[in-house]
Amino acid sequence: MRVAPNDGSDTATAGTAADPDAGSGHGRLVLAAMICAVAMTFIDQTIVAIAAPQLQNELSLSTEQVQWVINGYLLSLAALFAFGGRLSDIAGHRKIVVLGVIVFAGSSTMCGFTPTGSLAAPWIIGFRVLQGAGAALMYPAALAIVVRAFPLERRGQAMAIFFGVAGGLTALGPLAGGYLTQWTWRSIFWINVPVAIAALVLTAIAKPDDDRTPAPLDLRGLVLIVAGMALAVLGLQQSGSWGWSSPATIGCIAAGVVLLAVFVLVETRTADPLIRMEIFRTRAFAVQNAVLFVAMAVFIPVFFFASTYAQVSLGYSSSDAGLYLLTFFAGFAPGVQIGGKLLDTRGAKPPVVVGCAIAAVGFALWGSSLTTLSQGSQWYWIVLAGVGMGLMVGPSNTDAVNRAPRTSYGEATGITQTVRNFGSSIGLAVLGTVLISSMSTNVVANLEAAGVPSPVATEIAGDFSLGGGPPPGQATDTPEAQAIESAIEQSFAESSQTLWYLMAGTMAVAFVIALVGLQSGRQEHVVDALPGGG
Repeated sequence: MRVAPNDGSDTATAGTAADPDAGSGHGRLVLAAMICAVAMTFIDQTIVAIAAPQLQNELSLSTEQVQWVINGYLLSLAALFAFGGRLSDIAGHRKIVVLGVIVFAGSSTMCGFTPTGSLAAPWIIGFRVLQGAGAALMYPAALAIVVRAFPLERRGQAMAIFFGVAGGLTALGPLAGGYLTQWTWRSIFWINVPVAIAALVLTAIAKPDDDRTPAPLDLRGLVLIVAGMALAVLGLQQSGSWGWSSPATIGCIAAGVVLLAVFVLVETRTADPLIRMEIFRTRAFAVQNAVLFVAMAVFIPVFFFASTYAQVSLGYSSSDAGLYLLTFFAGFAPGVQIGGKLLDTRGAKPPVVVGCAIAAVGFALWGSSLTTLSQGSQWYWIVLAGVGMGLMVGPSNTDAVNRAPRTSYGEATGITQTVRNFGSSIGLAVLGTVLISSMSTNVVANLEAAGVPSPVATEIAGDFSLGGGPPPGQATDTPEAQAIESAIEQSFAESSQTLWYLMAGTMAVAFVIALVGLQSGRQEHVVDALPGGG
């Protein structure tokens, strides 16, 4: 690997539109514009989870279809992020940010106009996929602009602000979603329109760097990665209804894995690939992406499952469920700031390793308290889990991008976000399948314990809705209905406990990867070229 001393000359190469000094007014304006641009993607990570029960009931969606409303967005993000990052390097970061904002806001508006009836599921899932495509264009380009706007020694601080404010905006998702859903769930999508307008105005004023590195687009690689990820996630998510031994489940997962393997092979033999595989020869880049893949299998899914738990097991309204999720961000926001400072002063290993360990303990203790059906016995563990995730997310992401050549920040961001969102998509699919399977078993057991005949208990378990409560059409003021509702609340808490223990174990795996794979110390040089001169 060839490196250049970090004497500040790299900043000039990055463009003069954004002053590299972190205290520059123009630099701050660029940072503010890009935060506003990606704000919608962060808000959408949590706001849709809050509305899931109401959305499901009004549109008559199955539990798996509701999961696809969330996972379709994540899968589109994962499959197209590398393309978005590569395209931003080729066509110009500012142009792609603007395009991404327009696509995202337009498709979000159409999600809000989802019709009822048979068209509901394909309509909302389809536009959620398109929404994810807009985010996949916008996010890597915006992050690349921020990275290029600050010298290496100040990137930790800048990215801490970026992820801290973005994390705060993510925290607004549950609050906004809770109150907006009380009016109509459709408004959770329409709220993106004024944010998009503000982002476009700020970007026009800031005029961030729009340097380009012309190169052909690898469409063959794009097709392979999209098909491979889609098939793998489809098999995992549908395994709950198809069965793990079903030829369809096995076939989809196997085909997805084979296509992804072919993708890697093809990319190593393509002159201008979608993803330059030699970047993974950089140890820190490879390890941080492994950490991000594992950790993100927890970070995004937890919002969906925690929101559903709050509404089903705790009986919270959508607005109260938003406050429940906000507790997580009470730990996440300061964790991000501490992690950014540690990255600048001590390097990436301390915050990433400690953050993963704290998160693992936090999720385990949070999970152990779920069956108490009391937020009062949970909140400190929720905050602890948030602190751990905040400590590791920003430094891991920033350190990975720092290891890329200065001319490939958009590409590197695209890779890390591909890894992050594919991990989230896999996590949601697997955890959702475990939840459905566990819920069926627990509902039957708890209903039978309450005196409900086994055939009736089995039927109720099969009709379970994320909205909770007794089956549709049944009175809720009878002792039988109340017993059914109580059994469902307890069953969902027990099933959620299983998920939280799996999340804790997942973060423990991320801890081991970071502890063994990362090297101590700060990065002192800006990368000038990929290993091997690529």
